[in-house]
Amino acid sequence: VPKTNSVLLRLIMFLCMNHSSLYKCVLNENFEFILLPICYGIVFVIGLILNAFSLFIFTFRMKQWTSSTIYMFNLSISDTLYVISLPLLIYYYAKENNWPFGDVMCRIIRFLFYNNLYCSILFLSCISIHRFLGICFPMQSLEWLNVRCARICSVLIWIIVVSCQAPIFYFSQTYNNNGNVLCYDTTPPGLFPQFLVYSSIISVMLFCLPILTVIVCYCLMDQAKSIRMIVIVLLVFILCYLPFHITRTIYYIFRQLNVECNMLEASDIAYKVTRPLASANSCLDPILYFLSRQNFRKLIICVIKCIHLRSEQKNRHWQMIPRDLKKIIPLHF
Repeated sequence: VPKTNSVLLRLIMFLCMNHSSLYKCVLNENFEFILLPICYGIVFVIGLILNAFSLFIFTFRMKQWTSSTIYMFNLSISDTLYVISLPLLIYYYAKENNWPFGDVMCRIIRFLFYNNLYCSILFLSCISIHRFLGICFPMQSLEWLNVRCARICSVLIWIIVVSCQAPIFYFSQTYNNNGNVLCYDTTPPGLFPQFLVYSSIISVMLFCLPILTVIVCYCLMDQAKSIRMIVIVLLVFILCYLPFHITRTIYYIFRQLNVECNMLEASDIAYKVTRPLASANSCLDPILYFLSRQNFRKLIICVIKCIHLRSEQKNRHWQMIPRDLKKIIPLHF
């Protein structure tokens, strides 16, 4: 027992020593006050337009829903919830890490980022698995590829992700630093060892396993058959999610191991640069569905043509009105 207590004591001392000197380095993060507001601003504008348009198509124009449609609809909801939170982050970084919106809103904003990140990963994985089963096992998988199963899977994904990300409400906090209120995207120094363990488990469960599943689906499929959807999903994983998870893991480990300041600063810059890439999935998801689904493309083209025709009809109608009447008739078009 004394030996066990000795081991535990040394472990506790190691963690305390590490997080007590966690911030011995003063990192130059001025670049993020320009980079992040610009990147998040672009993601907000493009993501809001594309996802609002996608939700409009799904809700008012999509007559027959398939399993893929249900997954993409849930993906659009997740993206929209995250995108509408971005103006607060844009303001925060533009004001050089000064958070005026309160502790509760800080926790909600950080939760929405990770919730969207892992919802996107799991829904895209479901789309890839659905595609793989439909092509490689068309008869055997009929009972698993129906709309009812897709709805059940979607509900389970929301429950899993929200449950797994609930600790973010505990870890993400605000801190008053000489008048500047910080909104931690990780956690305060005292909680960092626990946060590192939690973050590592989540990365393995909700990123490593899904991306391995998508890669396996890609490798097992007959190259002669249609694999465009899985290739697109794999590209999104590689471009958006992989750099973020790699740089974040390196930064967290360096921070815990108390490495040299120049190494820590380099890893911090890499991590901050890849964060907008992870957010960019909110813009890519609607484009992904547009590229992969012929029916969706036809619907969008049809809606655009209808809008164009209505605009032309209104212009013709206005041009037919005598010039004298135009001065007194208000233009309501």
